[in-house]
Amino acid sequence: MFHRFRRFCLLLPVLIATASAKPPEVIELEPVWSGHPVGFSLVTHPPFQFAAYFDAERRMTVAQRRLDSKEWSFHRLASQLGWDSHNYVTLAIDPAGHLHVSGNMHCVPLVYFRSEKPLDAASLRPVKSMTGDREDDVTYPIFLRDAAKRMIFRYRDGGSGKGDDLYNVYDPATKSWTRLIDGPVLCGEGERSAYATEPVAAPDGTFHMVWVWRDTPDCATNHTISYARSSDLVKWTDAAGKPLALPITLATGDVVDPVPSGGGLLNINREVGFDNKGRAVVTYHKYDERGDLNAYAARHEGGGWKVVKVSDWTDHRVEFGGGGSIVFPVRIGAVEAIGGGRLKLAYRREGGGGTWVLDEETLLPVPGAKPPPAVAPLPREFTKLRSTFPGMGVRKAGDSGTPPEGVRYQLVWETLEANRDKPRTPPLPEPSMLRLVEW
Repeated sequence: MFHRFRRFCLLLPVLIATASAKPPEVIELEPVWSGHPVGFSLVTHPPFQFAAYFDAERRMTVAQRRLDSKEWSFHRLASQLGWDSHNYVTLAIDPAGHLHVSGNMHCVPLVYFRSEKPLDAASLRPVKSMTGDREDDVTYPIFLRDAAKRMIFRYRDGGSGKGDDLYNVYDPATKSWTRLIDGPVLCGEGERSAYATEPVAAPDGTFHMVWVWRDTPDCATNHTISYARSSDLVKWTDAAGKPLALPITLATGDVVDPVPSGGGLLNINREVGFDNKGRAVVTYHKYDERGDLNAYAARHEGGGWKVVKVSDWTDHRVEFGGGGSIVFPVRIGAVEAIGGGRLKLAYRREGGGGTWVLDEETLLPVPGAKPPPAVAPLPREFTKLRSTFPGMGVRKAGDSGTPPEGVRYQLVWETLEANRDKPRTPPLPEPSMLRLVEW
């Protein structure tokens, strides 16, 4: 099952307007694997830009260019992609300018590369371990920054239904990793695992995280949507500010909604955003009292979690289950503050999608209200499907770096849908062109 697809290929579509602040330009990289989706990474670090992906032969690759040039240099790493859509690749740059690349992992030993020279993809070399502890069963690598701007690496140790979330911190002076805390932040106690969002920074700088617990590899066993917040990723509290002892377990976490196993939770649809007052709002879906799958929003107020049914989809029983990466027809985004006591919340379902405008206090849709237009949106012509092979779709990866002011970048490519991580029988589509769109 996919982790957090803010960096993955199943991101919620953005509502696109027709105007753009800068005429878009397309810069081609090279053909890439298109037999199944897997996430790529884009990082702009002036004067350079880096893209990490799997090429047409499924080799992990890092491409590098100067921002004033359209020419890329390509650097193949010693890691080969199989058929698993969990195995995205992620790239980050430490304060000293060294590149860090990790990915192509689903319950396998750590795959990690670091550059020997600053801002030099050609000097990327494999590093066998970070701390040397609990690195034989790794999934869902994430690079992030704490409040002090230190580089943090989070990953799951263990399998679906039996795993813990661990955090490492990097020292660029010694080029070494240590545990941020001695043990896990989220612990499944050998009986379950947590599927958590990346800790998201609120307007005041505090980190907020939401997750579901899962008892087995069967995605129908997701349950109990939970929440925690932290100022430093070390000490965590519940929504009321009460300290949470680490590791956080099923019994000790702050429960947003005690949705039971089989109740319609899915680990790729749980998000946290913030209203105009900086309060955390959790969004997800579950089955309602009729058995229909609907979208929900929750916010902590009055000493407890207020849960609101946002949608009213009838005859909408969406069944899901089993293991592997699934194609799920419903997506629920995170709320975004748009001023005037209103929020926006994007969604997608069978037959299309859209964006609700929510009243900030009730968390209910405002009848007839339309969201403000996107800022400098990318015209659809640059992300339209080009392949004629049946079942193909467009994948996108945003920029997690620091582009020049007023400039945006996005990677675009095409693949078939997920296939529960199983090999496909030929014929397969030709590799698709990986394109960088600048606007």
